[in-house]
Amino acid sequence: MLTELRIRDLAIIKDVKLSLAPGFNVLTGETGAGKSIIVGALGLLLGERASADLVRSGATRARVEAAFEVGNSRELIATLDARGIEPEEGTVILSREVVSGAGGRSRAWINGSPVTTTVLGEVARALVNLHGQHESQTLLEARVQRDLLDAFGNAVNDAEHVRTTFAALESLRQEIETLETRRRDAERRADYLRHVADEIEAARLVPGESETLDEQARRLTHVEELRRHIAATIGALDGPDAALARLAQARRDLNAAGRLDGSLGSVQEQLDAATYAIDELRRELEHYDAGITADPERLRDVEQRRDVIFRLARKYGPTIEQVLATGSDARAELSLVDTAHLDLAELRGREQEVERDLATAAGVLSGKRQESAKRLAAAVDAQLPGLGMADGRFSVLLVRRQAVAADGAEDVAFQVALNVGHDARPLARVASGGELSRVMLALTTILARLGSVPTLVFDEVDSGIGGRVALQVGDTLRGVASEHQVLAITHLPQIASRAHNHIVVEKGAQAGTTTADVRVAADDERVAELARMLGGDADRDVSRAHARELLAAVDAPPTRSRRQRA
Repeated sequence: MLTELRIRDLAIIKDVKLSLAPGFNVLTGETGAGKSIIVGALGLLLGERASADLVRSGATRARVEAAFEVGNSRELIATLDARGIEPEEGTVILSREVVSGAGGRSRAWINGSPVTTTVLGEVARALVNLHGQHESQTLLEARVQRDLLDAFGNAVNDAEHVRTTFAALESLRQEIETLETRRRDAERRADYLRHVADEIEAARLVPGESETLDEQARRLTHVEELRRHIAATIGALDGPDAALARLAQARRDLNAAGRLDGSLGSVQEQLDAATYAIDELRRELEHYDAGITADPERLRDVEQRRDVIFRLARKYGPTIEQVLATGSDARAELSLVDTAHLDLAELRGREQEVERDLATAAGVLSGKRQESAKRLAAAVDAQLPGLGMADGRFSVLLVRRQAVAADGAEDVAFQVALNVGHDARPLARVASGGELSRVMLALTTILARLGSVPTLVFDEVDSGIGGRVALQVGDTLRGVASEHQVLAITHLPQIASRAHNHIVVEKGAQAGTTTADVRVAADDERVAELARMLGGDADRDVSRAHARELLAAVDAPPTRSRRQRA
């Protein structure tokens, strides 16, 4: 449960420490005193978007910190453990800080360790559930009603199985449609594809062939020029006064010197190696010269082959590799004409199998929904008399669909008839805001009992109600508090009188600046606050007597008074 909430420099709050007790807690105060700020602080811990405007004027940052006792709840501990969080002596502390002047940049911590806002919100939602006006409105959405029915009927896993099976079926159908489209395209383009594949295969292209042909064409085109340059090069190497003759003379002279000085042996070896290398070069050039001859027929063949490659490259290239890939793709697409029917038969067989699986899964889910729809209707009907709607009747309408969808075989709609003789209508068409809020409260309290979230926060639960109905709402919340810690923000004394712990928010001034403070009210202080809420003079005996009457109808005694200040 939530044991302590501390808020610093948020909106008009300078520094407030709010201690909560087990059972039913209420938060009251004058309009504008800061009750909504406290709800907003909890929203920040739940991961709601932060804004620099939230930081109190004159402060650099706002901070919200909440301490939760997790006790021995295995489900909660497992949720924390999955995120690497270990409670310290059974306590988890969530913190969030919003920086002023930084576009609302915020940081978050769990037990002092930095975490992302997403992780903070995930952990916070496992510890506290906030039911506000927005949350009540979402109950009007068909999707939310369907999910709530599945949660109530313990059918969440069954709904997920239907969803994944439907997704698998859709994937198969998309694969079948794609293959059929490709086959139709291949059949329509068969002649063209066959021409492309045959043309490219007939050319017998070889990767790298184009570069080889280019080299051959250059050589065959310039035979005479090549031979002239080769002859000149050979002449420079060999002849009476050429390089080899001079090197021979240099070897003789160096050999003579070597006989006089043995240290020249290594130099002789280098000169010998150079001579042999140049001689080998001459022989290679002579061999090249002997092999290079004018061959007009070969040149014509090379040019024709280059023309073939050029035409194919322009049509399917620009490289030989790309031309070959085009031919391969064309042949593969052609194979669809002959083999696609086999693949389609296999896919359609799998489609029928998954269709059967989907029908079975949807049938199981529908059965659970039908059974849980009756139980949920009975549970809500049992709540309505206590909320001032003795003639109210709640029902869950299941409308069979023509085909199973991702969310099952039926549409789900919550309906209510609030008066005898009137037909049931969808929740969204309930005219009275007060009636709608009470039906929502009945649903919320029933569904809240299903979850493991230990702390439930109700904001604006008293919208559109008053009088005896408000007392009944207070009793309902007190009943929920027997299984969960409850915090309700209310303007109604009837609801506030049913609380185990009464917290008052007050607005005042400190050092010339408006700020909010909180205190736990008990005994005379609580009587005075209820008297104020009743609309009378809190100091008048009649107002106080009325307040005491409200408290006298409650079983549990109030707590002792204590103040909580910065």
